[in-house]
Amino acid sequence: MRTLCDPGGVPMKITSTAVSLNVEDVPASSAFLVEHFGFREEMAADGFASLTRDDAGVNVVFLRRGLESLPADQRDAHAAGLILAFVVDDLEGELARLKSEGVAITMPLTDEEWGERAFQVRDPNGVIVQLVDWNAPTAQ
Repeated sequence: MRTLCDPGGVPMKITSTAVSLNVEDVPASSAFLVEHFGFREEMAADGFASLTRDDAGVNVVFLRRGLESLPADQRDAHAAGLILAFVVDDLEGELARLKSEGVAITMPLTDEEWGERAFQVRDPNGVIVQLVDWNAPTAQ
């Protein structure tokens, strides 16, 4: 088994994980995760917000498109081609809650042959948020 090490031979230690997404309107995406998914802003500044939940295992960072602190080839990119997926215990309950909050369901609840069940919404910047249940019964 290969272990990633620094030049001194000490294994790399990851202390936390974050996903960073470039969006037009950072406050809108941040407010969406706070209001509908229970995240809280851990840090925020002009063009930047880092959100967390104690149980999520990952921070979600929103960066405003065009930020000069980003490398030139990343500045104007938009969070596209990815799905921000959260595994939940009560998929039907979350679906009903989000509908009651007026959140548009952009992919209806689907059941895949491999056992995954999921539905999707989009935040105000078009970021796809998927709620998923991977606890479906296994085939006999």
